[in-house]
Amino acid sequence: MSSYCDIAPGHPVHAHYHAHEYGFPQREESELFERLVLEINQAGLSWETILRKREGFRAAYDGFSVDKVAAYGQGDVARLLNDASIIRNRLKVHAAIHNAQVIQQLRASHGGFVQWLDAHHPLPKADWVKLFKKTFRFTGGEITGEFLMSLGYLPGAHRQDCPVQARIAAIGPAWMQA
Repeated sequence: MSSYCDIAPGHPVHAHYHAHEYGFPQREESELFERLVLEINQAGLSWETILRKREGFRAAYDGFSVDKVAAYGQGDVARLLNDASIIRNRLKVHAAIHNAQVIQQLRASHGGFVQWLDAHHPLPKADWVKLFKKTFRFTGGEITGEFLMSLGYLPGAHRQDCPVQARIAAIGPAWMQA
């Protein structure tokens, strides 16, 4: 079975994400929210489909502004469900809005989304999954695991012999500090 590290280098869609984003720690709220929305929308689809629609998602979800998405009403839901540039799934659209509202609440309780993640780190994957299921919508084991791996909270984004892994290790992601 080939890994992402075998498939992505040189690939017209996957290469940049693999080499510059996947597994690299992120601290900006809009980037964390974007990754959560994209991971949720990937459920049942290929990551290539999501990467191809990424700009559509950015436009449709106001650049992943948590405050703007949290304030979406029924008109916005209808707009999103009619937008062919994104995944038009009612449960996923509602999850994005709900999860933006949760992130707003995390600002009050923890100072923000990244602070909430940091406050719970380190946890084994199974405990992360329980926490995400309790806190967010549409976040099962695969979505939670990929989200956390993609942001450097869990190991496994790259093979040990992948050149990108050395660049990530030099940054010192959260999973290396556990």
